[in-house]
Parts: sequence; C-alpha cells; structure tokens
Amino acid sequence: MKIGILGVGAIGATLTARLTAAGHDVRVANSRGPETFPAQVTDAGGRPVHADDVATDVEALVVSIPLSAIPGVRPVVDRLAADAVLLDTSNYYPVRDGQIAALDGGQVESLWVSEQLGRPVVKAWNSIVAGSFAGLARPAGAPDRIALPVSADDDDADRALGRLLVEQTGFDAFDAGPLADSWRQQPGAPAYCTDLTLAELPAALAAADPARSPRRRDLAMAVIGELMGDPSADRGPDFLVRVNRLLYP
Repeated sequence: MKIGILGVGAIGATLTARLTAAGHDVRVANSRGPETFPAQVTDAGGRPVHADDVATDVEALVVSIPLSAIPGVRPVVDRLAADAVLLDTSNYYPVRDGQIAALDGGQVESLWVSEQLGRPVVKAWNSIVAGSFAGLARPAGAPDRIALPVSADDDDADRALGRLLVEQTGFDAFDAGPLADSWRQQPGAPAYCTDLTLAELPAALAAADPARSPRRRDLAMAVIGELMGDPSADRGPDFLVRVNRLLYP
C-alpha cells in the first residue's frame, strides 16, 4: 500500500519505520522540506518528499502534527484521492492561542480536525507516548501487548484500515466507536497513555468522564511540567505513563 506521513516527529518517525517494515511504500514530509529530516526517517526506508507531494497518489495519509498546525495543512489534504483514508494522531493540550482554546467549549477535537480538513478522519496512535510506541511493540498474541483505540465514523473500510495499520505497528487495535466518542482516548481519560492491554482497555474507555477528564489533563500537565523542570533528574523511561496511571483513573 502507498502511505503518506505528514510529520516526522517522534510518532511520525516510528510510524515510518514500522509501516515500511510491514511492506508499505511510505513517503514522508514535513513543513520544512526533506533536507531537514532526521536520519532515522530515511534510514528506516521512508521516502522523503515535499509536503505538496505527500498526499498525491497514496491510499492513506497519516497526519502526525501538532493540533495547532491542522488548519494549515488543508491544501495538502485536499490533494488526497476521494477514496483514500485520512488518519490523525493529534491531541488537544491547553495551548491558549484562541482558536485551539475554543475546544474547551465542549467540541470533541477529532470532530474539529475533521471539519478543518474537510473529510472524515480515523483517530489512531494518539493514546501512546513516544517512548512506549518506539520501544514496546510486541508480536500478535504476546500477553503484554499494548492495545490502542481506533475511532472513526460510519465507513467500515476506513475503520478496518485504521485497525489493520495499528496492528502492523506492533499493537492490538480496539474499535473505540465513532469520532464523537474519541474524547475517551484523549488526554485526561483513563485510556490515554497508560499502556493498557486489550483486556484492560475497554473498561478504561468506559470509565472516562467528560467533566473530569479536562481537569485531570490540566493537573497532569502541571505535575509533569514541575517534575521535569529539573533536567538533572532521571525520572525513568516510563515516567509519563506512571503519572498518567496515577492521575487519570
């Protein structure tokens, strides 16, 4: 399958490596040009292209960029074929720039992303920290394999492809329902970045509280920001997961 990835940060770089290893033809782009790509992206087999070309003649496009940058990539997404699948990995954090802060009014961020990009999106890979994504992939059937929720609206083909690609990156995929329910897999909810198995994930999604999640999200960010303020402290590779498990249930 031909897949485009827009964004070569930690998640985008790992996606490039995993999807290339799964046999896909992966082209990658960012806003600054191929000459700025980290070596790990090209070493993994990703084909660097300019952003204007990343969505041309692909069957799926993964957008893995900060939420605040979403409106600016609409011209790129408009180049996608009508039957191509659009996947989104972004999350809402309380960045107070007016436009993004408006999401505090209650709109589910994934619905906002779909509106901004002008087509349905599949929400995937947003609920795992970069360290876990890079280091904790497991083969199918492994007892400690992490499960990731996948949300999408009515198109069964889009939803199925999202689950397939998640599985091919080394994680169990769980059908988390429509985009309107995807707040259950976003910051502040028990399923967000807590490295749960397929047996544990459904209960965590069901336990999400729409009133409590934003408060827990903001609390976690404050705690993480304070504890990470000391660059000399070694918090351990699972620090973010431990904080989330403590604060999000």
